[in-house]
Amino acid sequence: MTSSQAIRQPIVFQPQAGLDEATLSTIEQAVAQCDRGTLFAIDMSQVEMIDSPGLFTLVSALRTAREHGSRLAIYHLKSPVRVIFEITQLDRLFEIFDTQEAAIAAIAPELSSSNTNSDLAAA
Repeated sequence: MTSSQAIRQPIVFQPQAGLDEATLSTIEQAVAQCDRGTLFAIDMSQVEMIDSPGLFTLVSALRTAREHGSRLAIYHLKSPVRVIFEITQLDRLFEIFDTQEAAIAAIAPELSSSNTNSDLAAA
C-alpha cells in the first residue's frame, strides 16, 4: 500500500451457524461493489460446516476481491471446516488465520497496532 492510498477499516463478516444463501449473497454483493484496496475479513467461528455452494461463493468472492485490488482473509476456522479447506486445497488459495488479530495484522498492518476488535466494522 502506498502512502497516497487511504487506510481503510476492514469490512468484517461474521456468518452465524452456517453459510446460508442470504449470508453468501451479502458477502458476494459487498465484494462486487468494493472500492480498490478494500479489506475483507470473514470470521468463521460460528460456522460448523461448509458445503460446495458455500465454497464456490467464497472462491468467487475471493476472485472478485482480487480483481478489484482488494484482499479477503478468513479466520477462526473450526476443525471440520478447516479439514474441508485442506481436502479441497483451498487452504492454499485463501489467506487463513487463527485469530482476527492475526488476520488484520497481515492484511492491514498499519491498522492492527492502533485498533482493537471493537473498532472493526461488522457487516
